[in-house]
Amino acid sequence: MQKHKSEVYKLIQVMANYMKLRIGDVSDNGQVTIVDEDRLCYLVKSESRGSLGIRTISKALLDEYVQFFSKKTSATANDARDALCGKSEIDKFEYGYTSTLTVMAKMILERSKNASSIIAGKKKEMCEFLQQIYYGAPGTGKSHEIKIQTKGKTVIRTTFHPDSDYSTFVGAYKPTTKEVPVYSTYGERAVEVKDAEGKPMMEDRIVYEFVEQAFLQAYTKAWKQYASATAEGKEPKEVYLVIEEINRGNCAQIFGDLFQLLDRGDNGFSEYPIVADMDMQKQLTKAFKDMAFLNVPAIGDMGGDEVAVKIRKGEILLLPNNLYIWATMNTSDQSLFPIDSAFKRRWDWKYIPIAKGKDDWVIEVDGIKYDWWDFLVKINALIGSTTNSEDKKLGYYFCKAKHGVIDAETFVGKVVFYLWNDVFKDFEFESDVFKDGDEKLSFNRFYTTDGNSKVVESKVALFLNKLKVKTISEEVVEDEDGNQASSATRNYDKFSVNGVGRYAKNNLAAEAVKKYLELNPDMPIEDVLNNWRSLGYIVPHFIESKSEYDSRTDNSKRSHEIPCGDSVFYVAHNGYGANGKTELLIETVNSKDWGITLARCE
Repeated sequence: MQKHKSEVYKLIQVMANYMKLRIGDVSDNGQVTIVDEDRLCYLVKSESRGSLGIRTISKALLDEYVQFFSKKTSATANDARDALCGKSEIDKFEYGYTSTLTVMAKMILERSKNASSIIAGKKKEMCEFLQQIYYGAPGTGKSHEIKIQTKGKTVIRTTFHPDSDYSTFVGAYKPTTKEVPVYSTYGERAVEVKDAEGKPMMEDRIVYEFVEQAFLQAYTKAWKQYASATAEGKEPKEVYLVIEEINRGNCAQIFGDLFQLLDRGDNGFSEYPIVADMDMQKQLTKAFKDMAFLNVPAIGDMGGDEVAVKIRKGEILLLPNNLYIWATMNTSDQSLFPIDSAFKRRWDWKYIPIAKGKDDWVIEVDGIKYDWWDFLVKINALIGSTTNSEDKKLGYYFCKAKHGVIDAETFVGKVVFYLWNDVFKDFEFESDVFKDGDEKLSFNRFYTTDGNSKVVESKVALFLNKLKVKTISEEVVEDEDGNQASSATRNYDKFSVNGVGRYAKNNLAAEAVKKYLELNPDMPIEDVLNNWRSLGYIVPHFIESKSEYDSRTDNSKRSHEIPCGDSVFYVAHNGYGANGKTELLIETVNSKDWGITLARCE
């Protein structure tokens, strides 16, 4: 944005040079050609009434003709000579070239007109950045975008809320404490009270002072920056007033008469100044006391000098062209305080779409990592089809991950709470995603009922699995049958344990054993091994103790290591893809009264 602004100023300088005449320039009618020039004069070839000659034209004299024709566009060459020519013989000689001077003046004025049009367009383009509202779904990174754009700049930030008003945005007198000497009466006199060391005793006393709030802080900083920069012939540095959650406050009430200042001209200044109240005038007079002279444009019937004096005295409020007012707005909060069309049209609107962040965040539930972006894609599709609205969708940064991980507690407290209470509550939770068996997956089911209020991770996993969110563990180099990623026979079947997870065949037995240990935390390792060996010969090396695993010398030792008490045992990784071994595992485990159910995922 700064680069864009600098380019506009550079363009103005280029256009100023462009409007000058240069050697080789020819008038549209071919009458005048610029042959040469120096600091004072042009040497021109001029053809008039069939006569061709070389003439020397004074640049000072040409400036007189430019000024004359800029005010009297329909005047003739003779009108210019009669109005400008003096009585001396030299005057009569120089102004005798009035036809040539008129053509050259109109060449400059035509270029000026074209250049002004270009500059006005560029200035208007620059002014589109002065007042912007970044809007979109919650979590799309609107505030982050502004933070990036304003890095290294002067930023005053505020947040609107239902109790915000004019005084909390602009400023007002407020009680504050001030340390003052303690006085006592001595006869008819008031005397300072001193301590044993002879030092004056002090006390805090409540006084009232005018306290500037966000708007006035930004306003005074912007004008001071503008004054100091323009006094040195430099570009003024930008000052940004950033309003977070602009539609959470009553904008009409908060802005009040400042609303009128939002009309900016092509030069970036407010077109319609407002009169400041007496309290504000006193504060601004004090704030601008040592400010450098202001070089500002004329406004309405007031000349630039008069405008500058009134600004310095605080008599009028007028936004400078280096004061940027940017805001954020969640589209899902539009119902808080509707923004009227008159207010809206004074802002430029920048939509921030839902997009994948640079970080590969995951949701971790019951030891399984689910792809956060895949969840957003699928839940936003469900939100769109259910509500027919974009407003309630979730952005990538809706909640924050810790080291790239969103844990179950955060997911339920932030995401599930929002979905159940703000998005789907008016739509009867009709999708199968919100089913827990034959009952509804109500919000209270995500927490335990034993008084500890802990998140039930199995319910979170149930919700994610029903939504068919991709798990990170799906991305393996080869599958359980030894197929590489390029193999035509690669198998993508997935299975669940008690309705949770999407495990490949090579992980299913290990996950089932983990669930068994979770249900039987005090069972000795020998009993665990014996119980699982009772299932029979499912695959080679199905269940092994540590000593059995260590004693093997073959090259197929890719078993899962399972901690149990102070030791470990091993569950086979390979072989479940051959001759219905996975189906055998599912059948035999489900036949046991272990509280474990294995099933193929849809």
